[in-house]
Amino acid sequence: MLTVTSRSTLAEMKAQQNKGLLARHPWHFALLVFALVYGWSFMKLEVDPIMFLKGFPQMGGLLRRMWPPDWAYIPAMIGPLAETAQMALLGTTFGGILAVPTVLMAARNVNSNRGIYLAARTVMNFIRTMPDILLAALFVPVLGVGPLAGAAALTLFSFGIICKLSSESIEAIDPGPLEAMDAVGSGKLSQIAFAVVPQILPQFTAHVLYVLEINVRVAGILGMVGAGGIGMWLNTSMALFQYRKAAAIILMFFVSVMLIDYASRKLRERLI
Repeated sequence: MLTVTSRSTLAEMKAQQNKGLLARHPWHFALLVFALVYGWSFMKLEVDPIMFLKGFPQMGGLLRRMWPPDWAYIPAMIGPLAETAQMALLGTTFGGILAVPTVLMAARNVNSNRGIYLAARTVMNFIRTMPDILLAALFVPVLGVGPLAGAAALTLFSFGIICKLSSESIEAIDPGPLEAMDAVGSGKLSQIAFAVVPQILPQFTAHVLYVLEINVRVAGILGMVGAGGIGMWLNTSMALFQYRKAAAIILMFFVSVMLIDYASRKLRERLI
């Protein structure tokens, strides 16, 4: 009996020592895990720092071929640039409109039906996991090459982001107005209209403006897969080695994105 008790006591003491070691040095274990993960990733991807160093002179040569930009090419790009902005605007607008009912169904404090809640969350998460470039590649064969495919891809892309951000904002609202209206017997639509919407509207608008900023950049990339906009022209210029024209397109797009970002940020600051 004494031997069994001693063995169990020793085992317990050893377990406590092991547990104490992990508790005393959590960062050491975390750093070890990160080092193993990064080391495995470097080996699996065959990352070679020497290759990066050798590539820098080639990047310098490319930049020299792109300078000076072909400024005379800029007027011809006003139309494609406007098309890119229109794709971003329409995609954000339609994505925001489609997100409204899904956002309400994906918030626990508004929708008490677990089945509908899980369905809304599943749709939202599924669409949100699909990259924008993949959405455009799927829509181009269906809708054809051009801005329509880009606008459709941005609509779904915007839908996923707006749903995610806004549903979390709704779940964080003050529950007092909802509880008060529920106590007096108000219907669900009345609760949404008078207790949820006034609290969430500024955040929802800010989220839509934030997604618009993202979509302006994304719209310029979608042209690479034939979804219209200035990206198609940039892709063509690079493919034909017209680097000075490509530089003009990049600078023009950069200035436009900066202006849109500034205007959107000022609007969001006023809303929040």
